[in-house]
This record gives sequence, C-alpha cells and structure tokens, in this order.
Amino acid sequence: MTVPPEQDPPPTDPVAEPVAEPEADRPEDAAERTQEARAAQRELFAHTPGFILGSAASFGGSLVGGAQHGVSGGQVTGDVFLGGKTEIHHHGPAATGHASGEIPRARLDALAAVFVEGPGFEAALARLREERVLVLSGPHAAGRYAAAQMLLHRLGVPAVHALPAETTPAALPAQLARPGGHVLRDLPLTRNRPLRDTHLYAAVDQLKKTDGHLVVTVENSPFLLGVTPARWAPPAAEDVVRAHLSVRRPGEATKLLALAPVRDFLARGRRPAEAAEFARELAQYDGGAEADARLADFGQAAVEKQCRSWLSAPDSDLREKAFLISLAVFDQAPYVLAAELADRLFVHFQQLQHPEQPPEIPVFGPSATDRLERARAEGELRDEPTDWGPVPQFMARFREERTARVLLTEVWTGHPSARPALVAWLRELARDGRPVVRTRAAAAAALLATADLPSTIALLVDGWAVAKAFGPRVTAANALTLAQLLDAPAVLRLLTQWCTDGHWARRWTAIRAFGLLAPLRPELASPALGALAGRARADISGATGAEADNLIESTALLLSVGPRRGEMLSELVGLLYDATPAVRALALNAFVRACENAEEGALVEWYADTGMYEADSARDLAALWRTALGDRAHTRQALNALHTWVHVAQRRPDAAQALELLLPALIVEAADRDRLDHELRSMRAEDGGPRPPVADRLLELLWPAAAAPSTFP
Repeated sequence: MTVPPEQDPPPTDPVAEPVAEPEADRPEDAAERTQEARAAQRELFAHTPGFILGSAASFGGSLVGGAQHGVSGGQVTGDVFLGGKTEIHHHGPAATGHASGEIPRARLDALAAVFVEGPGFEAALARLREERVLVLSGPHAAGRYAAAQMLLHRLGVPAVHALPAETTPAALPAQLARPGGHVLRDLPLTRNRPLRDTHLYAAVDQLKKTDGHLVVTVENSPFLLGVTPARWAPPAAEDVVRAHLSVRRPGEATKLLALAPVRDFLARGRRPAEAAEFARELAQYDGGAEADARLADFGQAAVEKQCRSWLSAPDSDLREKAFLISLAVFDQAPYVLAAELADRLFVHFQQLQHPEQPPEIPVFGPSATDRLERARAEGELRDEPTDWGPVPQFMARFREERTARVLLTEVWTGHPSARPALVAWLRELARDGRPVVRTRAAAAAALLATADLPSTIALLVDGWAVAKAFGPRVTAANALTLAQLLDAPAVLRLLTQWCTDGHWARRWTAIRAFGLLAPLRPELASPALGALAGRARADISGATGAEADNLIESTALLLSVGPRRGEMLSELVGLLYDATPAVRALALNAFVRACENAEEGALVEWYADTGMYEADSARDLAALWRTALGDRAHTRQALNALHTWVHVAQRRPDAAQALELLLPALIVEAADRDRLDHELRSMRAEDGGPRPPVADRLLELLWPAAAAPSTFP
C-alpha cells in the first residue's frame, strides 16, 4: 500500500534546533488534566525494558511506595492512570490450562546426566528429606528450578509433579493430594501475600498423608514470614559446560575448554542456563571458521559486530533494518508492537532516503518466525495483563540480552544520517496513546543520552519537555529519570537547572523527574528534596496551579523511599522553619499528600511496620502531623488524611496500634483535642456506613491524653 507523506516531514539536519511538540504555550490550569505522580511512577516501572533493567542496579526490583513491584514477563501490579483513563490490571486466577502435571521421567533423567550440584545442594537435600518441605531461594536465573527437580529426583520419589504457577501459599495443601514429589516454581510473594510458616505446616500435614515432598522456589524475598529458606548458589559456569561436554563430547572437555572463545565466555560470569546453551554450541565445534564464529557470538564483541553488520549491509532490506531497530526498542514486548511500529519507522527511512517517492509498505511479508530468526530473536506466548484480565500475547526478545542496547547505540552514533528519521519516529511514539509505547520511547532516548547527551537533549528530550501536551512532557521526565539510572553524564545538573528554568514546562519536567528518580536511587532523595525546595524558594512569576500541584506530588513521592523515609521526615521538619513561606507550605502539602495514600507500601504502612519503633521518626512524624493539623491552610486536608489512616487501621491491627500511640502526641492544647474529637465522632466507614469501631477506641484515648501533658517526644 502507499502511505502519504507526513504533514510535518522529519528534519534533515541531525544537529538542528530542538523542535517543540505541538501547542507549546502555557496551559490553562483547568484545561490540563495531568497524571497523578504515583500512577506515573507505576507506569514507568511497568513498561521499562530489559536493556534498562539489566543495566541499572537499582532496578533489581522497582520501588513503588516502598514495596517491591517487580515486572516479569509483562506482568505489573497496580492501576495505571493516564489522562482520565484507568487501566485496571487484574491478578485473579488465570484462565484454564494451567493444571499441574507430572514431569516426564526422561526429562528428569536427561537433566540428572548434566546437572551440577551447587555449594548448598547436599545441605538442602538433607533438609528436604527431614522436613518434607523446602523453600529454595536465590537470585534470578540461577538454576533454582533445575535444582528443585534434582532434589526431588535424588530422593527417589516415584514421580515429580509441577504445580500450577497460580498456586497461592494458602492453596498449597490442596495441590498435594498425589504421592511423590511436588515443585512450585517461582512463587510470587508480596507484602499482602507472604509465605508464612503456617502455610508450610499445613503443607507438611498433607504431605505426611501421601508420603510426599515439596520444593518451592522463590527469588530472594523479604516476604518469607517465619520461614527459613535454603539459599541456592549456582555452580560455576565452567563446571556446567564441562558436565554437558562429558555427555556430548566424552573425553574432549579439557581440550574444548582451553579454546580462546570459551575462556572469554567463561570469564564474564555466566548463569547456568547461559552456560548450558553455550555448551550445546561448543559440543558442535568442528574446528572450522564457522564454528569459531558461532562461539564468538556469545561475547560482547560478537554482539557489536553483528549489530554493525545488520545496519551496514548494503543488500539488507530497509524494512528489516527498521524492524531490528523497533525490536530493540520493544524488546520483551508484544511482537505486534515491534512489527507495527517498525513500519512507521520504515516510512520515515523511505522519506529520508527517497524523498521524491511516496513510501510503500508491503501488505504481506515474511512470517513472524522468519523475521525473528533472522534477528536472532525468539518469541513465546505469555499472559499480558489488560483491563479484562490476562490475555495471551506473543512476546519477542533478542536471544542475546545485550543486543538491544548495542543496536540502538550503534544506529545513533555510527549512522548519524539515520538520526532525522529516528528522531521523527521517537517523537511519534511519545505521542502514542499506549503507555508501553511512550515509556519505550523514553527508555530509548535515555539509552541514546548515555552515548551522546547533547544531541539527545537537543533533538528529543528538550522538545518533549517544552510541550504543552502532557504526554510528551512525562516522556521527557521518564527519559531523564532512566538516563540517570544508566549513569548518563550531567543529568542531575540539568535537572537542577531546569527546576528554576524560565520556561514553565521545563520546570514541570524536572520536578516530575526528581520525584520519579529518588525512590529508585535512595541516595538521591536528599539532593532531590533540596532541588524541589529550591524551586519553591525561587521567585518565579506566573507559576500555574498545575505546576504547583506537580511540585507537591513529586515531593510527596520522596516519602516512598523505603530506606530513607525517616531521613526524609527529618528534612521535611527542617523545612518547616525555612524563612520562605512557600517552602514551609511545600513541606506540609507534600506530607499530607503522602498521608492520603492508602496503597500498598504507603506511609501509614511504613509507620506501622517500622516508624513507630524508631524514636526519631516517630517524633518527626508527630511534629508534621501537629503542624499540619494546626495550620489553618492545611487543617481540612490533614483531617481528611487522618480519615485515611483510621480506615487503614480498621483493616490492619498493627496500623491501629501505631495510630493509638501517635494520637496522644497530637494533643498539645484543648483545641487539638476538640478538633480530633469532633472529627472522629463525625467520620464514617469507607463505604459510608456507621463510624468504624477503631474510631471509638481512639476517642477513648483523647480525654486521658488531655488530662495530663503529653510526654511524647
């Protein structure tokens, strides 16, 4: 089919001045409905690609409100909000087709022939034999599942049953009715769904009836309550390769392991699955040049060489080059996204290379399997969460995880003539209605910034940042956040300067970026608060209500930094004494906004779990509450936030205990007691019903507290 030219053709000068997104004038406050900062944070975490996750150490588990919200296989927890539309991600039981079943004996025997015991294998085996249930924890992709199968195999059980991935801790006993061994792979745990010792006791009772054994594998998790896991450490990669060669090439392992490409591969610290895959390739080595090339493909140099070859080959189809670049941006995302948006990039390439010809996109072409095979990629059917529950999607990814990063860097720095088309394409992605597309555009820009920051800011990020439309601006904030995670140079300095920039949209972008960044890099929380307070302290005329609200929400996000919450409370207390009224107002507004949050990992949960046991944190929290309640401009909002805490206390006994300890510290004068008394008596349950019982217990504390001066620090 023939695609008409774009209304605004891509720039032809790769170092041209940044092009602002449409409608770059200042918005009216009522006209702009921006995304709530916490929802923006969830959206960013949900769709950040592997080439960021694998590069930024702080992204081992994305911090959302202090809780771990990991993204695996396209899964994400929480609601995602953008511009008035909520995408509710359901996490109930998946559709049928996930029943447990017996692992074939032939597969277990084949695994046993090449399996290498890790350093803790024998101790884990002894525990499993004695206790019947074993929780095997360890890092990602460390071979835990193979170890779990082999533990049961070594026990000599008559059969090994793989339990459904959807099995919850409470449902374990019901899955253990058959005799033999059972393995539950990568049980997902959260604060609201931990694995408790009581779950294992119930499982043991059932296993005794059937003479069974159970191994549960989990990644290292804080949500094992009363459970002592067996820590799994993987065997050395060389031992894994040697074991496979002993089966496939008996007597030749020492000679093959001495090859230079093999030594280079093993020197990089490989996971068991990678080592096993490399061993299968090495077992086919015949001493020829092609065999050497295949071995070299496992190294970084081979990845770089392959990417240069893909982009430089004169006989390579331009459409397939566009697909490779699109797949790099949408690695580990649905294949249809990579394919659809690759054709848009192809249109830009066509316009750049042949401006006199209308671009043509073939209606039919190679199959997905063929395209992925040529791209050294693969696809698999996985459930993707949607508004309507899990939906199977064909997800595509490069086999070599470094390919996406290397390919994008190479096209940006090695082929500057392609920049105009790439820039125009990424600008389109930033305006797309799908959160995953916008987030991937931001991630790609972040990666490009690590290779060439000035050009990336000038050609992409600044244009997004000065847009009136919300979507491009949040894309700019996401890009700068991810660029800092990748340690791109000078990003923090840029954000600090933009906080007081003369353009309202740059200020908005920098403020949002600081709010998103600090929970990911806790060590940046204090500098971020300093920059945001500096923005409040600056005398910038004409600041909008939307900008002020963004400043408050971004500052409130700093109170979701798990290991630094106490420190942030202390610094907010310090801001109460700032000479600038706007800074004091920012501290109170941000604190109350954080208290209004009742999501998992919210400030009220942290206080119940940790804060009330730390004298300094308890003192600072009480000081902020007292000030907010007593400040006429913030009293009403603070009382509403107190309602939220009471409702949480009705659901959580530990939160009720924490609130009972906090309440007396909020009463200094009779007016404080009267205000709280009236609010507790008049409040209603979350569903609008009668006053919750916990409010009655709190009312009983008010009068004794008023009878004597509070000794709360």
